[in-house]
Amino acid sequence: MVNRMLKRTFAFLTLVGALLAFSPMSDAEAAIVAKVDLARQRMDVYVDGALKHSWPVSTGRKGWETRPGTYYPFALTRRFYSSKWKMNLPYLVSIGQDGTAIHGTDYAGKLGRPASHGCIRLSMGNAARFYSLVQQHGMYATQVVVTRAYARSRRLANN
Repeated sequence: MVNRMLKRTFAFLTLVGALLAFSPMSDAEAAIVAKVDLARQRMDVYVDGALKHSWPVSTGRKGWETRPGTYYPFALTRRFYSSKWKMNLPYLVSIGQDGTAIHGTDYAGKLGRPASHGCIRLSMGNAARFYSLVQQHGMYATQVVVTRAYARSRRLANN
C-alpha cells in the first residue's frame, strides 16, 4: 500500500516537474523574443531584452493569413523540402501545430509584403541568423509574438 502510494506520488511529481520545465516563458524570461508585425511586415528580434535585428518578412497572403498569437518553437530543421508546396524551406523553425513556421525563401523580392501560405519568410541570411540564435539559446528560451499592434503601440509610446 505504501509502496503504491510512493510510486503514484513520484509519478505525479515527475509530471509536474516536466510541465514546469517546458512551460512557455514570458517576454521577460525568454532569451529570444521575435515580434512579427503583420501590418509592417517586419520581424524585430530581441536577445536578452535588447533589440538586435529588424528584418523584412513576408507573411500569409489573402486566404492564407498568418494567425496572430504567441508561439514557441518546437522543431528545427536545417534543410526541409515541402512536397505539399514543392519548395525548399531552409532554416525551418516550426512554431505552429498547423504547419506555421519561420524559414528562408528564394523569393527575397517579395519580402515586405504578404506572399506566403501562412509561414513567416525571411531572406536566406536572416533565416540562417535566426535559426542559429534559436539553436544557441534553445527552443524553450524563444518566444515568437505575431501581431498587428506593434506599429500602433510604438507610435503611442513615442507621443
